[in-house]
Amino acid sequence: MTLTDEQVEQAPTQQPLRRERTGRGLSVVTQVVLIIWTLVTVIPVLWVFSSSLKTDNEIFVDSWKLPKTLMFQNYARAWGESGFASYFLNTVIIVGCSVVLVMVLGSMVSYCLARYEFPGRKILLGIFVGANAVPMFVALVPLFGIMRGLELLGTYRGMIAVYTAWALSFTVFFLTSFFRALPKEVYEASFVDGAGHFKTFFLVMLPMARPGLVSIGIFNLVGLWNQYLIPLFLNPDPSRYVITQGLARMAADAGYRSDFSGLFAGLVIGMAPVLILYFIFQKQIQTGMTAGAVK
Repeated sequence: MTLTDEQVEQAPTQQPLRRERTGRGLSVVTQVVLIIWTLVTVIPVLWVFSSSLKTDNEIFVDSWKLPKTLMFQNYARAWGESGFASYFLNTVIIVGCSVVLVMVLGSMVSYCLARYEFPGRKILLGIFVGANAVPMFVALVPLFGIMRGLELLGTYRGMIAVYTAWALSFTVFFLTSFFRALPKEVYEASFVDGAGHFKTFFLVMLPMARPGLVSIGIFNLVGLWNQYLIPLFLNPDPSRYVITQGLARMAADAGYRSDFSGLFAGLVIGMAPVLILYFIFQKQIQTGMTAGAVK
């Protein structure tokens, strides 16, 4: 065996070793980035929760120390005296109705765009996709004029309509790809068994799309729950304030009354529903986010 033959035999074994080392290096870098990202995300949440159980003096003296005494009355004060109960109820009504409407309308439109061929289908889908690229602040001025003309400023109906329209475009974009990824054989078999269009959609395809519906439902809930720009412009009635407006009002008042402990308690109350829902449905969210990408 010559030297050249030995080099040829060693070359295939060296390449897998290099790939393995490269893969390990990328894995380490990925883990480090994920750890840093987790710390950046979790530490502020823990700090807010800790501050919500302190007195104002403890917050100003050393905000990173654990509270000496758990001040649960901060939550009672934020809920009652600061009017957070009203903000919370308004948010539940507006966001809850909006999410239900978005999911019903979005699933129907997405199913039609994914399963049926009709004139203008691609144009309609392009409109929904293009609407996602329009910044919110671009639409605020014309929306304000339309809402004022219809006398819907500061009303539940007006806020629900705007929230629904704003979330519908991405919902249709996401669910259309998800319905396309569902097995076509099941769709065709339902018609062979005598099911019509409505039965096929509600009894066959909609249950199969549950992971995608849960994912986009939570996504819409989080986005609309944390929405501030829309209510800031279109919801001037203090009796209809949502949580984000209420927190901004509490922050402004805290500058004069020094009730930062109550403000942090309000922040925790505002975050709690979204975090609870995410922990309950996190498996469905992860499944839904990836299922629509692979057919």
